[in-house]
Amino acid sequence: MPEITDRPQLDAATRAALFATVPQEPGAAKPDPIVVVDGISRAFGGLKAVDVEHLEIQRGGITGLIGPNGAGKTTLFNLLTGFDRADTGTWSLDGDDLGRAHPHRVARRGVVRTFQLTKALSRMSVLDNVRLGARHQRGERIGAALLPWTWRAQEREITGRARELLDRFGLAAKADDPAGSLSGGQRKLLEMARALMTEPTVVMLDEPMAGVNPALTQSLLGHIKSLRDDGMTVVFVEHDMDVIRDISDWVVVMAQGSVIAEALPDDLAGNPVVVDAYLGSHHDQKLEFDEHGNPVGATAELSEALEEAEVQTLEAGGDLSDPEAGG
Repeated sequence: MPEITDRPQLDAATRAALFATVPQEPGAAKPDPIVVVDGISRAFGGLKAVDVEHLEIQRGGITGLIGPNGAGKTTLFNLLTGFDRADTGTWSLDGDDLGRAHPHRVARRGVVRTFQLTKALSRMSVLDNVRLGARHQRGERIGAALLPWTWRAQEREITGRARELLDRFGLAAKADDPAGSLSGGQRKLLEMARALMTEPTVVMLDEPMAGVNPALTQSLLGHIKSLRDDGMTVVFVEHDMDVIRDISDWVVVMAQGSVIAEALPDDLAGNPVVVDAYLGSHHDQKLEFDEHGNPVGATAELSEALEEAEVQTLEAGGDLSDPEAGG
C-alpha cells in the first residue's frame, strides 16, 4: 500500500477542472475512479434498502453522499466496508474485487470508515485507542508476545505515530484520559485519528458532524479537507447542505436505496429530482383544508399516501420513531 506522502495530490483548480468534465447524471463515469460499484443490492425482508446499478468514486476528491432518512446511505457504507454482505453485485478498489471481503481485509486493502455512533473503547486510554489502528503489529501474535525484544522497536514507532496524530487532531492533552471521557466531537476526532493509523487510501465518514458541538464543527471540516490534501479519497454522509457545499467536490444523491442524481455541489438546489426526493413532488402545492380542518384535494391525496406508507412500514417491522432506520 502506498504511503500517504506518495499518493497523488490535486490542487483546487485541477480538481475543479476534473469534476467539471463529469456528466451530471446517475452512474456517471469519472476520469480516474478508485471505487467502482456495479449492481449492488441489499434487501431486508421485503424492503430493498440498497439497489445501486452503477457508481464510481473519483480518486483524490471529497464525495458527499446525501439523501433523505432511510435512503440507504449507511447500508451502502456497510456493504462497501464489509460490515454487511450484498445480495447481488460487486464493488472494486483499483480494480480488485472486494465485494465478499470481511471488514478487516477491506481495511488492510486501504478502505476505512467511521461510524455515525462512535465506536471508541471507552475504558482504554485515548492513546491506546489510536495505537489499536496500526496494522501488522508483531506483538499481537501469541508467540511473539512472549518475545518482547521482537516488537518493542515497532511499538515505539507506533506510539510515536499515534502521538503525532493526536497532536494533529488537537487531542494530545487527552492522550492518557479514558476515551469515554471525551465529548461527542472529540470522539469523532479520535475515530479519524485511529482510521489514519491504517494509512488508508479511502476514508468513509458516516455523518461526521452528527452530535458535534458547533465549536468543533469548523475544526472537523478542516480535518476532512486535510485528508484530501494528503492525497486520500474521502466519501462522507451528511445532511447539512451548507457542509456539503463547503467541502464536497462532487455529490451523490440517494433515495429509496438508489442513486437518483450526481452533481457538483452548487448545482444541487436547481435539480428537480433532488428537490422532489427531499420535499416530495407536492412541495410547491398549496395545502388545502376545509372548514373543519380536514385535508381536501391534492392535500388529502398526499395525506392518504403518507398514512399508507406508515402502515406499510409498520407491517414490515419498521420503527417510525427511528428516523435513521435503514440508513
